[in-house]
Formats: sequence, C-alpha cells, structure tokens
Amino acid sequence: MDLITSLANPLVKHARALRQKKTRTETGLFLVEGIHHVGEAIEADWKIESVLYAPDLLTSSFARELISRLKIPPQPVSVSVMESLADKENPQGIIALVHSRRTQLSEIKTFSRAVALVSPQDPGNVGTILRTMDAVDADVLFLLEGGVELYHPTVVRASMGTLFWKPIVQASFNEFIEWSHKGKYQLIGTSAKADVDYNTFIPQTPWVLMLGNEQKGLTREQSSACDVTVSLPMKGRVSSLNLAVAAGVLLYQFGS
Repeated sequence: MDLITSLANPLVKHARALRQKKTRTETGLFLVEGIHHVGEAIEADWKIESVLYAPDLLTSSFARELISRLKIPPQPVSVSVMESLADKENPQGIIALVHSRRTQLSEIKTFSRAVALVSPQDPGNVGTILRTMDAVDADVLFLLEGGVELYHPTVVRASMGTLFWKPIVQASFNEFIEWSHKGKYQLIGTSAKADVDYNTFIPQTPWVLMLGNEQKGLTREQSSACDVTVSLPMKGRVSSLNLAVAAGVLLYQFGS
C-alpha cells in the first residue's frame, strides 16, 4: 500500500476523530496505540478495522512480526502523520482502530472475585485497576452508574492491554444489585467509616469488591446494599487513598 503523507487523508482524519468521545460512541470504534497494546488486541482476537504504522518508527523484529500477523493489510504512514495521531510524544509507530465490545450482566455466569466501581471519574484509575485485577487474577470488572468512558485513551493505555482480556460490564447500580443478590455473591463495600478493618476480614468466594468514586465514595444507600463494608486505616494526615491504590491494597489482601 502507498505511504500516506497527508494529514488530510480520509483514513487519517477518521482516526484522529476517534480522539473524541462523540465519534467513539457513534462509530463503536476506539484507538489503541503502541506495540504492546496493539499486540494484546490482536492476541485477544478483538475485531480490528484498520492499522496504521510508520515504517521509519516501527523497526523492531517483534513489531514487524506483529504487522505480519494482521488479518487486514496495514496502512503505512509517514512519521509526521503518526505524530499527529499519537496521544503521546515519541510514538512507537503503530495505531489500531478497534471495535468496542459490550458485555451484559446475563453473560457473566461464574467468577470467583470481581471489582465494581461506582461512577469512577479518573480514566487512569480505571485502567490501573484493570491492570491490578490481572495481577491478582480477579475475573470481572463492573462499571456502575456511568462515570469514565470505558474506551477513553487513558483507560486503554493504563490497562496495559488487560482491557482486552477481562470481561467488563456496564450497568446501573440497581440492576447490578438485583443480579448479584440472585447469584448470592458477597458484596464487600469500602468506607472510611466502616467498623470492619480490612486486615481482619476474610471474604467468602465468590465476592465483589465495591468502591465508590474518587470524590464521594459510596453513598449510605450504596453501602447498605453491601453485605459488609471494610475500612483501610489512615494513620497520617490524609483521610483517604487514591482509588486505584485502595483497590490494589484490598485486592492483594483478599485475593491472597
């Protein structure tokens, strides 16, 4: 295929438009940038619409082998075109346009451990929690009551490819509670005011760790829907931990 050098090329403009949430929602596509991330999307067999790569940047043998495994012909572009599409400086030289997926509650039949986030606001936190879930072998992520867009570029990047391997369900809080009660999953809420110290609590499998958003945490009504709420001791001047840090501490504690 001929090398694209124009920023006005229709494919380049289409890819650039996917930086906007509106376009991602309308098209059902999102951008995946970087050798590792694109490789994970390919390995997990997600549907890929297009791949753009800059031959002058993509020089490693692994990257070349990755290009050769594609089911569609990749489109070579100039370095300047790749830089116009990349989310970060010094791009690795490859970007894929990938079709999003939607997993329903009814599709989740069995799991041992999971995480539910209620209206998370920081895409970096969501991606980092996905990465931590992979590290502790947690099974499912539930995103409740909206919040961060799942296919935001920062979520994709911070997940380090785990987004392509973990089922992620988006639902309302009430739908999730009704579904979890029917399945008899233990819901473990988190609250600074909880009486149960995380060090003393032993979860019953299958369980779901539920965390509120970064600003407000879980509401009283959301906490009351849980089987138990646990707290992390704050011994210094701060009153809370970053959402992804708190999730990491608790996942390692309960998953070990």
